Amino acid sequence: MKMISVSIVLLLIALQLAGCHTIRGVGKDIQSGGEAIERSTQ
Repeated sequence: MKMISVSIVLLLIALQLAGCHTIRGVGKDIQSGGEAIERSTQ
């Protein structure tokens, strides 16, 4: 079960990185993900 979870997370990360063509894009994606987590905890 743990191996499946890790595989899914790695696949999602790979897809996310494939969508970003620059380091700046990766930073913006990470920032927007963090902001979404912050909003969900409020």
